[in-house]
Amino acid sequence: METASRHILMTRAGRAVLILGLALLSSSCFEDEVAKVTVAPEPAPEPAPEFAVPLLGADAEFDSKQYAGKIVVLDFWATWCVPCEFQVPELNAFHEAHRADSDVVVYGVSVDTKGPDIVGAWIADKGGRYPILLGSTELAWEFGVTGFPTLVIIARDGTIDTRHVGLIQQSELEEVITRLRGPV
Repeated sequence: METASRHILMTRAGRAVLILGLALLSSSCFEDEVAKVTVAPEPAPEPAPEFAVPLLGADAEFDSKQYAGKIVVLDFWATWCVPCEFQVPELNAFHEAHRADSDVVVYGVSVDTKGPDIVGAWIADKGGRYPILLGSTELAWEFGVTGFPTLVIIARDGTIDTRHVGLIQQSELEEVITRLRGPV
C-alpha cells in the first residue's frame, strides 16, 4: 500500500512539474513581440572571412569579394532551428526597405546539410523573400557563430562590425545600418 501511495504522489508531482514547465515554455515561445535587445558592435573589428557559396535557386555563386565597400547583413540559420522562423518576417521587412539601396545587402545563410530542395521548401513555407546562400557549419564557425539564428553585419571596410545571437527586430538593424553609414 505504501508503494502505491508513493507512486501516486510521485506521478502527481511529476505532472505538476511538467505542467509548470510547459506553461513557462509556452509563455516564452508565443510572445506577441520579439524581445527588445541591445545590439552592440563587436569590441575589436576583425576581418570578415572571404567565401564563395552557391545561391539557392540560381546557377550562380555568391562571392563575398563582389560586395567589397558595401554593408553586408548575413543571417545564419537552419531549418531545424525553431527561433529562426520568427526572424524571417523581420528580415523580409529589412530586405524590402533596402532593396533599392546600393550600399546594403542582406542574405540568409543556411547551414543545413539536407540539400537545396529542403532549404528552398522551408524558406518558401516561412515566406522568405530575401536571397538565401547554401552555407555550411564550417562557414558559420569561420564567422564565430555559436548559436542560431546569428546575424553578422560586415562593415564597408570588410570587418565584422556586429555579431548578434538570437532574434533581432528590423528597427535594431536600422540603428546599426545608420551608424555604419555615418553622418549624412
